[in-house]
Amino acid sequence: MTPSRRSLLSRVLRTSAFLGAALTVGLASAQSAKPIRLLVGFPPGGGSDAIARTLSEKLKDELGVPVVVENRPGAGGQIAAQALKAAVPDGTTLFITHDHTISILPQVVKNAGFDPVRDFVPVGGFATFVNAFAVSGGTPAKSFGDYVNWVRTAGQGKGAVGIPAPASTPEFLVKLIGQKYQIDLVSAPYRGSAPMMADMLGNQIGAGVASVQDFIENHKAGKVRVVGVLGTKRQAAMPDVPTFDEMGLKGFEDLPYYGIYAPTGTPQKFITEFSIALSKVVAMPDVREHLTAMGLTVGYMTPQQLATRQAAYTEAWTRIIKTSGFVAQ
Repeated sequence: MTPSRRSLLSRVLRTSAFLGAALTVGLASAQSAKPIRLLVGFPPGGGSDAIARTLSEKLKDELGVPVVVENRPGAGGQIAAQALKAAVPDGTTLFITHDHTISILPQVVKNAGFDPVRDFVPVGGFATFVNAFAVSGGTPAKSFGDYVNWVRTAGQGKGAVGIPAPASTPEFLVKLIGQKYQIDLVSAPYRGSAPMMADMLGNQIGAGVASVQDFIENHKAGKVRVVGVLGTKRQAAMPDVPTFDEMGLKGFEDLPYYGIYAPTGTPQKFITEFSIALSKVVAMPDVREHLTAMGLTVGYMTPQQLATRQAAYTEAWTRIIKTSGFVAQ
């Protein structure tokens, strides 16, 4: 073999070795970039599910790994919360949830199977929201006052109101409304807002209480009518709907929140990485516009800010639950 051929062969072999090594490194890197599971405690089709899917698409681009929404519905988010607690704390399993599962459920269930302070680490928050009272298209009510009068006459003072989960903000609201207006309202708990909405659209139940984002599309379409919202300010997405504060129903001024949590023990680098990605996604104009249209007040919260809001909201609801006389079940 001539020297020139030996040189050529040597270069080919070196190039092949380099490409092989690069391919091996690339495959190893791809294998280490595991998908992130984003647990949701409610069924597909509800407000929480829609929010999770909106964020997951953008988070995937920011993080460079798939972010897969995994629905674990049931018991007001309790099943998903237990799944988070049991997950390996390696940064690949997170939980997107609102206040009910974190601040309220552990106080109204004797054995929730998790302690949000001990078992979870706040990753970041992204919005606050309000709950709303809506009536189905099958009722003649055009306002909340109309609904109360309808219950008193057509229902002889009795009515059923759908709620997404037992022992939740909606259930306490139903109880307070019944007391204030001296009507016998009974909460009908569902496994999430989606099946409740299906019954409302089918006129199987006359009213329901859930978050604004659960009702807003059907409200705009005229299929249900939101007749009251909680909080102290009317919602930009439905400015004609009065607040219960305006109507004299006090005690629900603290706004619920949405946040993302990881299991305790998750390395700080993953918490920081995901939280930074969340802050960028929440700042995107199209994301803000979409979430605002769903009835959310969008705003990024650092892990510490989320922890502070969680603690304050939990304290407020400790007082409400105690005052109501509710006994953990």
